[in-house]
Amino acid sequence: MSKNVILCVDDEKMILDSLKTQLKEKFGNDFSYETAENAEDAEEVLNELTEEGCNVLIIVSDWLMPGIKGDEFLINIHKKFPEIVKIMLTGQAKEEAIERAVKEANLHKCLHKPWTADELFETIISGITKI
Repeated sequence: MSKNVILCVDDEKMILDSLKTQLKEKFGNDFSYETAENAEDAEEVLNELTEEGCNVLIIVSDWLMPGIKGDEFLINIHKKFPEIVKIMLTGQAKEEAIERAVKEANLHKCLHKPWTADELFETIISGITKI
């Protein structure tokens, strides 16, 4: 049986640690939790996971990262993996970037920093029910 994965992408390690801790506390062993500190690493992790037969169900990605912005990253991911639920996490995304991600990446939801645990959980649960 393949494992179900939630991938979190943010250039701030503290944010990644916080997301992973909150998700583990809520969902326990229902999922495997992977992290990446930039879009390039996230694509590598995603390719490795799919090669291993894992089901990446959800990507939670920051918007403002070095190199590539979150909307562009999620659009690229959507082209290869349209079935993955995409969530953007941001403190600074422009409305146009969010709208672009909705249209071109089928963005499920945009959470604004600082998020609450309940917002995160509700978004993950609603994303999973879409699958």
